Amino acid sequence: MDYLILKNPVADWLVALVAMAAVAAGLDALKSIVARRLGVRAARTTTLLDDIAVATLRSTKLLVVALVGLYVGVSLLVLPEKASLFISRLTITALLVQVAIWGDNGLRTWLLVTRAQRSEDPDRVTSSAAITFLIRVALWAIVALMVLDNLGVNITTLVASLGIGGIAIALAVQSILGDLFASLSIVLDKPFVVGDFIIVDKMLGTVEKIGLKTTRVRSLGGEQIVFSNNDLLKSRIQNLRRMESRRVVFGFGVSHRTPEPVLRALPSMLEEIVRAQPQVRFDRAHLSGLAAPSFNYEIVYYVDNTDYTIYMDVQQEIYLRILALLQAQGVALALPMQTVQVAREARPRAEAPAGNDAGPSLEKAA
Repeated sequence: MDYLILKNPVADWLVALVAMAAVAAGLDALKSIVARRLGVRAARTTTLLDDIAVATLRSTKLLVVALVGLYVGVSLLVLPEKASLFISRLTITALLVQVAIWGDNGLRTWLLVTRAQRSEDPDRVTSSAAITFLIRVALWAIVALMVLDNLGVNITTLVASLGIGGIAIALAVQSILGDLFASLSIVLDKPFVVGDFIIVDKMLGTVEKIGLKTTRVRSLGGEQIVFSNNDLLKSRIQNLRRMESRRVVFGFGVSHRTPEPVLRALPSMLEEIVRAQPQVRFDRAHLSGLAAPSFNYEIVYYVDNTDYTIYMDVQQEIYLRILALLQAQGVALALPMQTVQVAREARPRAEAPAGNDAGPSLEKAA
């Protein structure tokens, strides 16, 4: 037992090994017990924190636990300064990486649970995904800097160098960064979310994905339209999903031969037709114009349902009832036509010349 290994008795090495094994085994057993109990509790409750805690604990790496045990065992020995510094830095690096893994798994678990609980709310799903991505990037960046600082790297110079290089890179990838910040603006401001039906200029479709650079829309024809996020925000966007009611304006013209009493009664009859439709709010019906070929009427109403099929069903029924009404009243729809009157000017008849002068004479040249 008096034999020395690296200036430490064998007995001290045995104590260090036992301590290392005990600490590693104890920490691993503690992790398993706590994770199991939290898992049972999480299955009984709907609390989000339980699920995050279970996923975080289960992501603990056995190698990190062993390095912690090694550090405890080595602390009981007298080793050269370089060896102690190496083991210390290695253990701290492993702990920092483990913290990043805990945070990363916790954030991903939170995102998965949020998607499952709020799958019917695309707004929050989109926002949660973007926020989670940014936090994960920031977490790993901070841990990477701390690891480099622990290893003795001068991160002040590194950060300054990264800042200068970042400016050059930003100028080189200006359009990409513009799309990236536009993506963040879309996620935070929410002019539209996944599942919305939007119209951009003359293109329309359902939003399928909001990416970091592009937004993808599935058109009515089935093809996928890809918009640059930066260009998309510069356009005028119509979001039909957020339409609370649909305002409908339409008109028609009747023949100018329609008698005045019928013209006066038509607005009230049209109002009755519109009010008879379900999910419809009548606004107005008026004789709106006295054009040359027709008397024009304008009708305005609101459909309290954003479904396009319901709107078309209502409009179709109104059209058919208006046609039936006009037929019952003996009123004809005005047709696009023009009446051209040609006035013939009367000319006095000239006196016919006598004899051979009555007609033209043709003389043959000799």
